Amino acid sequence: PSEAMVVVGVTGTKGKSSTIFMLAKILEEAGLKIAVSSSLMFKIKENEWLNPSHMTMAGRFRLQEFLAQAKQAGCTHALIETTSEGIKQHRHRFINFDAAVITNLSPEHIEAHRGFENYKRAKGRLFEALAGARRKVIGGKRVEKISVLNMDDEHAEYFAQFAADRKYGFGTKGVCKLTPHENATCVLAGDLRADVSGVGFSVEGVSFALRLLGAFNVHNALAAAVAAKALGVDFKVAREALKKIEEIPGRMKFITEGQKFTAIVDLAHTPGSFEAVFQGVLPLKQSHGRIIAVFGSAGGGRDTWKRPELGKIAAQHADVIVLTNEDPYDEDPDAILSAIAQGVRATGFQGKLEIVPDRRKAIRTAVDAARWNDTVLFLGKGTEQTMVFGGTSVPWNEESVVIEEIRNMLYDKR
Repeated sequence: PSEAMVVVGVTGTKGKSSTIFMLAKILEEAGLKIAVSSSLMFKIKENEWLNPSHMTMAGRFRLQEFLAQAKQAGCTHALIETTSEGIKQHRHRFINFDAAVITNLSPEHIEAHRGFENYKRAKGRLFEALAGARRKVIGGKRVEKISVLNMDDEHAEYFAQFAADRKYGFGTKGVCKLTPHENATCVLAGDLRADVSGVGFSVEGVSFALRLLGAFNVHNALAAAVAAKALGVDFKVAREALKKIEEIPGRMKFITEGQKFTAIVDLAHTPGSFEAVFQGVLPLKQSHGRIIAVFGSAGGGRDTWKRPELGKIAAQHADVIVLTNEDPYDEDPDAILSAIAQGVRATGFQGKLEIVPDRRKAIRTAVDAARWNDTVLFLGKGTEQTMVFGGTSVPWNEESVVIEEIRNMLYDKR
């Protein structure tokens, strides 16, 4: 089915699902019929639903079924969040990609890939597949193979080495790492802004303004706008689409139930995304206000190295830390939380540290502790619909639980 539509694969360590979400909005603004497969959601034209599993990239048969449904619905473009683990397991096989986007690259899934270089090469296999794929003819037009690369990332040259009919670079540091003879174009943003009202930037005389917090969203929006440009959509159309986005599901989601503190739900679960979220909320921090962070880390042998790192980053920014379960899988939850706590204590943390394994109780602890002007971050789950203990998936909706506990707190105080 992928032969009948333009297929875009988006990979990277951070920002994949947000970039896909933004790109989908831009393509829809341009009047295109799209399908989306990501960790956030599945979408076929106007029908969309949350991803119910912990699998960011669906299996081969499920992906082919999804693309067949998209084809039957008349979709012209399909956007697929493409993970290193999915590529390692050949889930990208038999999909003819027309564009590949790399958002960034930093250490993640190192144990699963047995080293960072293997992780990087797994990402590279998407671009390798792009370079070797047969060119499609859709509607009588030959579809070019396009790569979209982050020029601010130190690994940009690695991904630039893979052949493509056209290469697009995007960045904010004024550096283009593509050579002119490669039929390459760099789009370098200026007038960068990130404050309490959102983020902004300008490219080629077009000014963008988004109501999304966090400087990282400049890169996500820029990647989406440049990818859309590569697919033939003008920056002015991208600007109109992006300014309409009020939030991205599970990303910096503000919970407002009448409480006097700021509550935010975010999927952040890697050192890089942790740092980005904390930096993103700093402009919100008010005088005498504290940052309270609720989080854990996944089990199942998943990147055990990052557990103390998450603790260290939280300790550098938060005033109160509540450690709790995320998805322990078959590991001892206490051992996971102990490893994070070691990272917190290693910094000489002077704030308050609590360990509350039950996630609902941890959320309640943070809500009850929150005062006027505080900012409370609930990190690690986002829109995920389950929490996994051993081999059992327990229904879980972070946003709903946070809302319930805030409402309970407000009711009790009345």
